Amino acid sequence: MIRTVSSLSFSVMLAMALTGCDNTAKVPQAQAENDKTTTSSTQPITIGYSDWPGWVAWQVAIEKGWLKEAGLNVEFKWFDYSSSLSAFAANQLDAVLVTNGDNLVTASGGTKGIMIMATDYSAGNDVIIAKSGINSIQDLKGKSVATEKGLVDHLLLSTALNDAKIPLTDIKLVNSVTNELPQVFASPDISAIAVWQPVANQALKSVAGSKIIYTSKDKPGLIYDTLSVNMSHLSTHKEEWKKVIQVWDKTVKYINDPATHADAVKIMANRVGVDPAQYEQFVGGTHLLDVEANKKVFTKGQGFDSIYGSTYHVNKFNVTNGVYKTEMDADGLIYPDLIQSLK
Repeated sequence: MIRTVSSLSFSVMLAMALTGCDNTAKVPQAQAENDKTTTSSTQPITIGYSDWPGWVAWQVAIEKGWLKEAGLNVEFKWFDYSSSLSAFAANQLDAVLVTNGDNLVTASGGTKGIMIMATDYSAGNDVIIAKSGINSIQDLKGKSVATEKGLVDHLLLSTALNDAKIPLTDIKLVNSVTNELPQVFASPDISAIAVWQPVANQALKSVAGSKIIYTSKDKPGLIYDTLSVNMSHLSTHKEEWKKVIQVWDKTVKYINDPATHADAVKIMANRVGVDPAQYEQFVGGTHLLDVEANKKVFTKGQGFDSIYGSTYHVNKFNVTNGVYKTEMDADGLIYPDLIQSLK
């Protein structure tokens, strides 16, 4: 439902990535979500997942037993998001579910995760909220806007301003921890905030007359969520990873099928302890990508309809905002071969 890295600054996350194997003792014990009926004696593939609808969707495959049906021995481990990145950097996971931008950050710390597919892109869960009288991005000029610097909604704000041809210097950017943004928004000095759901709903309730003026739905593909695999594991287990992608395709189709949608949402909502009716909103703000959609996304291009173009964009953003000093080799972190080989 949320990217729970919100309580940490991007610089802290980068520091965790940089610590590499020294982080072992600091990584909390993850909660394993095995396919209970798996009897294979082979070493399981370990995947870290966390609280975002495009990743919680894997719970459907876990509970339906589709991984075992595909001949796979996969162990999903549940983390707070930042802890999953730390565990991956410490070589405690074979793969992790991560935004394409954060995958660059982890790579800058020396752990190269290879993105083999995208689970989804944010399609409304990341938003810019403004007070009464502010009706568009253009109206933000000269105003104070709060967000957590370096995170995905700083990226959303920066991109929206750039499209409106408003220099970032024409607003007053106020750095605030994401979970505190509803309180910050209620202060008289702040005109707008950039934030993700469900914190966004809390902020809307805290200020009468406030409204959403821009969302990630206005910029599809700006924020991709991906399955990123350890390079050495990928090189020796390509056939297994192909099967994982095929299970994902089955999962997306089950979620999107009107006949089975409610069952899927109930499974996802139960995993994170949210009422299914409420969780439906967050599923709606997440555009899930099946194999056919992934084939288009993993075709090289400069626009946001390609994971390449999106990753190039966030790469520049990360350097501009001091997340890391020099641009990463984005092409070297994107591996389209498995997706493109599937029928």
